[in-house]
Amino acid sequence: MSGIVLEVKQGDITELAVDAIVNAANSTLLGGGGVDGAIHRAAGPQLVEFCRTLNGCSVGEAKITPGFDLPARYVIHTVGPIYGEEGGREDELLYSCYRNSILLAHQNRLKTIAIPAISAGAYGFPLEDVASIGIRAAFEALKDIPYGAIEKVIFVTFSNEATELFDASMVGFTGDELD
Repeated sequence: MSGIVLEVKQGDITELAVDAIVNAANSTLLGGGGVDGAIHRAAGPQLVEFCRTLNGCSVGEAKITPGFDLPARYVIHTVGPIYGEEGGREDELLYSCYRNSILLAHQNRLKTIAIPAISAGAYGFPLEDVASIGIRAAFEALKDIPYGAIEKVIFVTFSNEATELFDASMVGFTGDELD
């Protein structure tokens, strides 16, 4: 897998100098708690003003904005499912968040993307499921775009437990799937 790097990194997603960071947003896209609030604070007031023009976002979908004051050039906003409140479609919708974020990065010719543990915080999704669904969705999305079009995907975690679960979910994916 010399052309594509996938890694798990524990830290603050707002500090990464990548082409795009993914925001685990709410449907208004106007800011909230957790990762969403941190990204909005770090990006500055221009982000919420730009987001007002997007008319929100549906669960599982993704929209892109400039990064403004962030080191990342862009923010890809995706709305994760609230665990137990999506009529049994939670896994499918979470998968769509990861997949659509990567495909949107590709559509915008971005090479590096950092993604948090979507829906794992206030939305109550079990962290182990978030890790396995997120890793699988990323690998499958990368198979659907030209090899090497995206050069690096970083799964940004917030705790030792999350890091261990994302690392464990990477086991079994050799990268040969992407050739």
